[in-house]
Amino acid sequence: ETTEMTDREEAEIQISELNLLSSMFPYEEEFIVTDQLAVAELKHYVENESAEMPSSKVQFILNVKTEVTNASMVDFSMSCALPFKYPTVLPEITVRSSFLSRSQQIHLNSDLKTYLMQKCSGEPCMLSAREWVKDHAASYIDKELSASSVTASNSMQAEDITFTRLWIYSHHIYNKQKRKNIIDWAKELSLSGFCMPGKPGVVCVEGLQSSCEEFWSRIRRLTWKRILLRHREDVSLEGGGLAEIQKQRKFSTLEEKCFDAHGARGNHMDLGQLYHFLEEKGCADIFQMYFGVEGH
Repeated sequence: ETTEMTDREEAEIQISELNLLSSMFPYEEEFIVTDQLAVAELKHYVENESAEMPSSKVQFILNVKTEVTNASMVDFSMSCALPFKYPTVLPEITVRSSFLSRSQQIHLNSDLKTYLMQKCSGEPCMLSAREWVKDHAASYIDKELSASSVTASNSMQAEDITFTRLWIYSHHIYNKQKRKNIIDWAKELSLSGFCMPGKPGVVCVEGLQSSCEEFWSRIRRLTWKRILLRHREDVSLEGGGLAEIQKQRKFSTLEEKCFDAHGARGNHMDLGQLYHFLEEKGCADIFQMYFGVEGH
């Protein structure tokens, strides 16, 4: 039912991408693998049916020289790690340079991540990431810190102060692996909410905006008969930290909610029970959005 990539296919793509990088950037000052053992394990895994999944992810550094405004060259280093599920999930990349202030570095890395989320879902993207850094990184050195003292103190929180709640609707959710993904990914991304399997399927996640977006981009890449984002709530928390986020939550963790129907088929959920559950959580208006006027 799914067209998801297998772990081995993902591993093969990682190996071929590493080969490509080493042929394009043969010198250590451009490209260096920092953990040869991880690469050896990955190759072994690809070549042997019975091999275990590698125990550590491949890590490497790409160095990029780029020209700044006055024709002098500046070095940027990209520390990269490939999660086991890459390229299904995004690579982990941190760009650094001695010319960047802390807040400029945070800004640059956040923009790179946004670019990758928009452009590179499911495709190998190390070269695109390197190109992006080559073309854009220098401009962050000159970005004036508007009211610099303020920016510096808020820069750590600046990316993460929108609280988001997503309401996702699916034609049905039966598949055990998908149900496991939903719960595991929510946990990994610190999202709360609920998942109602069956027909229709309803998923609600809430937490940091960037985490919700990552969750949605993973979920919608799985194979579905029909899946859509029915409604999205965004609340700006001015400079709010974790406590503010906890205050906004309507659900404590993410759990599966089975509202068993009393029908013969047993897989149609009891929408009345769902309605009362949402009402308890202060989300009754959402029911309207999902199902028109069938509440109560």
